[in-house]
Order: sequence, then structure tokens, then C-alpha cells
Amino acid sequence: MKSYTVVELLGDGISDELSQSVHAIAAELPCRLVFVPVDLSDDNRRRRGRALYAEAVGLMKEHTVSIKYPTATTADSPNKILRDECDFAVIHRPVATIPGIENNFKKTIDIDVVRIATGGTYEDPGKRLGDDIAVSLRVIERKPSFYAARFAFELAKQRGTHVVSASKYTIQQATDGLFEEVVADVAKGYPQITHRKELFDALLAGIIMKPEKYAVIVTPNEYGDFLSDSACGLIGSIGLGDSSSYAFDEAGNVTCAMFDPAGGTAPDIAGKDLCNPTAALLSLANLLRHVGELQSSANLTNAPYSAIKEGRKTRDIGGTLGTKEFTAEIARRLRA
Repeated sequence: MKSYTVVELLGDGISDELSQSVHAIAAELPCRLVFVPVDLSDDNRRRRGRALYAEAVGLMKEHTVSIKYPTATTADSPNKILRDECDFAVIHRPVATIPGIENNFKKTIDIDVVRIATGGTYEDPGKRLGDDIAVSLRVIERKPSFYAARFAFELAKQRGTHVVSASKYTIQQATDGLFEEVVADVAKGYPQITHRKELFDALLAGIIMKPEKYAVIVTPNEYGDFLSDSACGLIGSIGLGDSSSYAFDEAGNVTCAMFDPAGGTAPDIAGKDLCNPTAALLSLANLLRHVGELQSSANLTNAPYSAIKEGRKTRDIGGTLGTKEFTAEIARRLRA
């Protein structure tokens, strides 16, 4: 049995319940996951400060793979600090229709949003110039663009699909133009994969009208942020999405990866057996894909999908199951 060490970043609110669900499912896998816990709860962050982050980042870089649960953003933002300290350059957000969940979008969507994790307008809070003008600097860098593009094409190769790069390259000719230039260069190394570029606003309309035309989408930072959240809205809940962040060496190889559910801490339901662990389990499935356990990853992705389709789902999406009962249902399906 293969064994993998996984740094487990514990947080706030429903974090403990999500962790319990992940551990219960990990026990059903044909590989062994050894969890190394780090308490990133708000209370512990206030007590230990920067020393706690140094410990977390050191372990994340040492073991290269981590899973993170929701953390409250109070005096600091753990997500931003970890992104900066681990040099995460790419964020991956898969979003797919889950049959059995009611939503306002009646078509089927199955996309992977690959986004540059740095730059755009997010790095610069801007400043006021007098009373009536405000400015901010928008930055696009070649190296993160290369990492994002290469990750997107590798993902498309795995999925047997195509890549769409999306930006406002006709207007932001310097910044988005550089991004599209880098993607086009990377595309030359993948002649078997179809690549096309689209204007980002047209892409948003295209996904709604003809979602079957889209599979892997690579974008600059803020575009990917907007797109992944809106796509989660199309499938019925922003809390159903999982996310992963990656750091790379100079050659573009992944050196550190973090997987996390995209939802928040939900303190109002914490400890009440009400939270939906689907996104956390999909994060675990994506982690398994990353370490090469492809069959286990596929099985774990399919298990909650099939359960929800058959009506075995949590209350937040129209079911009757609590967190523990839903987790037990997924474990049963994995055993079967």
C-alpha cells in the first residue's frame, strides 16, 4: 500500500467536521494518507502569530501536499499569507454540474478554470489622486502566465479536451496581450491539443449559451476569480466547488500543492452536523489525482455525485442527511 504525507491545515467554524469527514473517507482508500495537523484557527493565529505561519509553510514545502479547511479572515488572511509564503502561482477550480441539485441553469457544465494566482489588480490596492480620481496598477508577469498555461495544457491532455484562453486582449493590449502571447507559445508544445482565445466577456455569454464548447479555461487572476464563482452559481452553490493552489520550479514542475473547499467557515451551523462535506471530499479527490492515485480520485469524485443524484444528500441542497450520515454514505459507495 502506497503512503503519502499530507499536511492538514485546520481552521475555524465547520473545519473540524470537514476534517472528520475527510479522515473517515481516507480510511476507505487503497492508499494510506498520513496527516500532519497544523492548527490555523483564529485563536491559535492570535497566540502564535508569524511563528505559526513559518511552521505551516515549512511543513507544506517539506511534504509538498496539503489540504486546508476554511479559516476566518480576521486580523489577517491565512489564504493570502500562505499564497505569498508558498509562492503559489496558479489556482485551479473545477466546476461541474451535479445531477440532483436544483439550480436555475438547465444545461450541463463541466469546466476547469485555471487562473494565475498573482498579479492583475489584486496586488495593488490603489490610491486616490485628489478627490475625484483613483488609480491602481495592473501587472501581468511572463513566468506565472507560463505556469498557468502549462498547467492548463497538461490538464487538457489528461482530460482529452481543449484549452480556451480568455482575457480582454483587444483592450488591455499590453497586459492581456502578454498573457495571450505566453499561452500561444506554450500551445506550440502541445500540437495535439486545440487552443483558441476568446474575449472574456464573450466567454461568459458563451458558457451560458453553449457550455459544451468549454472544458479547460486559462485566465489572468481576477478574470478567473469572477469566472469560477459565477460558474459555481450555475451549478447551484458556491459551496460545492473545490480549489487547488500550486507553486512551481523554474522548469514549470509543481513543487508545492494545497487543496481546499471553496466555501467559508459557516459559524452558524458549526458543530450541528449540518455542513455539506462535498467540496472537502472533492478537494481530497483532486489531491489524489495530483499524487497519481487516478482511480481512487475518480471513484471519490463519482461517489458524492451518484449519492446526490439518487437523493442521498445533505439538507442544504434539499436532502435529509447530516454531515456524518452523508459521509457514511460516501464511504459505503467507495467500499462497493
